[in-house]
Amino acid sequence: MTTKKRRPHSAAPRPGGRVTAAALALTGLLAGAGCSGDPQAAAPGGPVVTAVPAAVSPTAPSPTAVSPSVSYPAGSPGSPGSGSPSGTGSPGATGSPSATGSASPSGSASPSGSASPSGSAGPSGSASASGGGVVALTPDVTAKLDDAVKQVLSQASVPGVIVGLTTPGGSYQRAFGVSDKVAGTPMVTGLNMRIGSVTKTFTVTGLLRLVDAGKAGLDDPVSAYVPDVPNGDAITLRQLAGMRSGLFPYTSDPDFTQAVIGDPNRVFTPQQLLAYSFKHPANFAPGARFEYSNTNTVLLGLVVEKLSGQSLGDYLKQQVFDPAGLNRTVFPTDASFPQPHARGYTNQTPDGSVTDATDWNPSWAWAAGAVISDLSDLQAWAKELATGSLLSPATQAERLKSLPTSSADIGYGLGVFSNHGWIGHNGSLPGYQSLTVYLPQAQATLVVLLNTDISYQGEEPSTLFGQAITKIVSPGNVYSFPPATASNSPSPEVA
Repeated sequence: MTTKKRRPHSAAPRPGGRVTAAALALTGLLAGAGCSGDPQAAAPGGPVVTAVPAAVSPTAPSPTAVSPSVSYPAGSPGSPGSGSPSGTGSPGATGSPSATGSASPSGSASPSGSASPSGSAGPSGSASASGGGVVALTPDVTAKLDDAVKQVLSQASVPGVIVGLTTPGGSYQRAFGVSDKVAGTPMVTGLNMRIGSVTKTFTVTGLLRLVDAGKAGLDDPVSAYVPDVPNGDAITLRQLAGMRSGLFPYTSDPDFTQAVIGDPNRVFTPQQLLAYSFKHPANFAPGARFEYSNTNTVLLGLVVEKLSGQSLGDYLKQQVFDPAGLNRTVFPTDASFPQPHARGYTNQTPDGSVTDATDWNPSWAWAAGAVISDLSDLQAWAKELATGSLLSPATQAERLKSLPTSSADIGYGLGVFSNHGWIGHNGSLPGYQSLTVYLPQAQATLVVLLNTDISYQGEEPSTLFGQAITKIVSPGNVYSFPPATASNSPSPEVA
């Protein structure tokens, strides 16, 4: 799904009990750093609910100053850390999870997983990366990857995770843990998953296809396509795609969060979502700075519908999914979830207890976070997003112009971030997290999919997996975000 990232907090006590904070996690940018405004306090006695568009906290330390919560010695995983995420209920991962399955492009699985070596090892059998490249996927390196992923899985109490790393010389495709905690079903690589804010990359690509078709310009005001937007004559499509509109994030509105937590199956229209935003004043003048907000992408979804004359889902299928060869990527119109899929677990509930969020309706995220996909599709999409074969070279160049956020080595372009050299996006929705990134100089793709959004010691598990993996395979380009910080009082200050 940042400013400060909204996390569960204790609400004011009420007679007979305490309601903990709940967070609707739709992390997009920088899942592990916070974005789009601070938590909004609920009325006394009610839950403090924070929607979590993740992005960059203006007060967070530089990523280089952050000590990772897990470490990965060269030969073996370190000892698992003690404790578990608050309210997890624990049954997520065993102390020694096994790896199962590996996806071929068709999503088929092999019981033992697969890792094909690339490059050559030095005399000692170790591999090294230089010049921003990736290490060779030797047996020693793949064993270290297995150990690192298992450590994060166990330490952060993640039920299950799918990891896909591809390079010109080889690939590593693995699944660890379980896809269903109740049944104990092993996670496998061919499952469909909710991908949260990676959806933004598809919505913005849809807009950019319309720009290439001459139907809109990036510097057109949004008022030309959607009426009644505050400051709509001054806010451009470029600013919406780049998270610099200043519009209030609807996910920070207490009435919205109460509505979703009260009924996770509620159906929202895009107009209803925007109404939660538009009743608030803008946080800053258009273009003044960066603030991650789902309001921006929902507006772009309406622009796409206006310009194309189609529903957003139909347009994305015809103009993005199909041309990119993404046969298992869908934009749902309800809570339906194509089989096979993993069950997802969240603590984004009024009392902080863990629940199964698999079938919650994602309409509250719409153009900002509703898409469902799988490993093989996202591996293809990561490269497409960074290289831009669906767009003209000029438009792709505009997409990749990353402007600064508040964190060093992290920038945001048009619906895409640059994180220590990795280009892509992450996502979080109650029950699920995802990471889809590409390292251009190494032609390497990394996709991580997991079936929980429960943070560990203030960090998103998708960030922990991404960091652990890239420390091993691309030590010159380690994916990371500063840990989230949060307060109970709202603040308009953003990066």
